[in-house]
Amino acid sequence: MAKRKIVWTETAAKQRREVLTYWTERNKSTVYAEKLIKIIAQHLKVISKSPQAFKETELNHVRESAMGHFSLYYTYTDHLVIVMAFWDNRQDPELLLKAIKNATPLF
Repeated sequence: MAKRKIVWTETAAKQRREVLTYWTERNKSTVYAEKLIKIIAQHLKVISKSPQAFKETELNHVRESAMGHFSLYYTYTDHLVIVMAFWDNRQDPELLLKAIKNATPLF
């Protein structure tokens, strides 16, 4: 199967942007944010080629790719990977469910 196109939902894109902004401001440097961007890209590369590589969640057709303190929640089709949430695992999991339910793809 060919690589799938990656599509971020508004929710996931906003979450990612907020996390990267937070760490850039907190550290007064972009070093950690750049490290996160590379880790995210590596995970998305694997997901786009083999979306079943990461574990299923209790949510219908949603999988989780854990990256230490953060996780990508996604679903996929034959041609797309839709990132539903970029989640800080230290947050309340009830908020994650709400975020995924409200996720709208950006395409």
